[in-house]
Amino acid sequence: MPLFSASDITKSFAGVQALRGVSFELRQGEVHALIGENGAGKSTLIKIMTGALTPDSGTLKLNGHVLTHHSPAHARALGIAVVYQQPALFPHLTVAENIALSLEAGGMWRRVDWKSRAARAIELLERAGSAIGPGRLVATLSMPEQQIVEIAKAIGADAKVLILDEPTASLTGHEVESLFRVIAALRSHGVGIVYISHRLEEISAIADRVTVLRDGQTIDTRLVNEVDRAELIRLMVGREVSAIFPKRKVPLGDVVLETRALRSRAAGIRDVSLTVRSGEILGLAGLVGSGRTELAETLFGLTPADGGEILLRGKVVRIHSPSHAIGLGMGYVPEDRRQHGVVLEMPIAANASLACLPAVSRYGMIDAARERGLARGCVEQLRIKTGSIYAETGSLSGGNQQKVALARWLAIHPTVLILDEPTQGVDVGSKSEIHGLMIDLAEQGVAIMMISSELPEILGMSDRIAVMHAGTVAGVLSRQEATQHAIMHLALGGTDA
Repeated sequence: MPLFSASDITKSFAGVQALRGVSFELRQGEVHALIGENGAGKSTLIKIMTGALTPDSGTLKLNGHVLTHHSPAHARALGIAVVYQQPALFPHLTVAENIALSLEAGGMWRRVDWKSRAARAIELLERAGSAIGPGRLVATLSMPEQQIVEIAKAIGADAKVLILDEPTASLTGHEVESLFRVIAALRSHGVGIVYISHRLEEISAIADRVTVLRDGQTIDTRLVNEVDRAELIRLMVGREVSAIFPKRKVPLGDVVLETRALRSRAAGIRDVSLTVRSGEILGLAGLVGSGRTELAETLFGLTPADGGEILLRGKVVRIHSPSHAIGLGMGYVPEDRRQHGVVLEMPIAANASLACLPAVSRYGMIDAARERGLARGCVEQLRIKTGSIYAETGSLSGGNQQKVALARWLAIHPTVLILDEPTQGVDVGSKSEIHGLMIDLAEQGVAIMMISSELPEILGMSDRIAVMHAGTVAGVLSRQEATQHAIMHLALGGTDA
């Protein structure tokens, strides 16, 4: 009998099917790897396992008992713990206080035994393979140290099921070895561990079985010693490019944007050398944490570069802020449109003009007629479905919000446009329209850098594809060379030899 099982789990969000009959089981003392592309459904599944989400249908069982009215508190009480890639700790409390918050019971007015609390924290941290001081503020800890504190909390809670979500994303080789020793100790005590990682070499080293998700479905479960890297990649990416990518051949012009050994310690990117030509769509592929978004933020001046060069039309520039980047003719549509791409409470007209206020102003005041003309032109060009240019942007569908985010940058007539996940979360019709707009812009000579986690989108829309891994470019593929397998090979740390 499995320790934990999820059977025929389905889950939809606003009509989008995130999980379709997914089944997964975990045995006592087993490390079971869960892998898949970005968007395959891994995060949704673990949120259901931990009670953060309720499935539309399907059954969860722990030791053969069906879990009903499942919630995060219920999961913790049953011994189901999760350590996310971004730990959820209180930065202004100490390590001992953070551990105590999740483990200590009692009322508000009880007396705290500080000595006992510190001793308990030391014991749990030692079991997690660390000598972090219990009195240190969490704000002073590195990301790997914060992950260790989360693991110590799980050990203290006597977790029966431990879910590790990309646990080695920010760890050094020595720290990974320490984590593996902790995992080995936990499994020897019968803890079942769900191990989520894009690093296939780790899976072969630590896991007993591996389950592959793709497009919200369980593709296969295999013994790790019976499947090789090439087969895992094939299982992860077995999709064909669909007809929603209206790619047309566009004559390419001169190099517009170039980076030479670009580095940023703050962004975690190193020695990035790339070129993007006029009329070209350069796809930027890679897994979560590979440095794609961080590179975009460095190019746009959100994170400072501290080495290498950025050239625009052959001239070296030092981009120190987004306003400077805009002045140089660069636009950037970020991944999270609701938080950074548009201001939901503002009307369409105001959002469309945000990046070009001087063009719609007179004597320091917004000229309503100019703003109105700009907004109407954008609505018409992008086919934004709205009853009025003064409608709140938050009232639009996801696809139309994304078009408003694009409209802001089209208004500045950019020479370089960086698009981070341009069609994430939009319907097929809007996706096709956005792809068509990208081709139109390329035909007008705009140099486009498109970041996408969807391999069909990368393959369908790109003239060339740069694949990032661990903060640098692992390889660049021509449209003719690019395949899903070749991209995943580079994204997982392979070479382009």
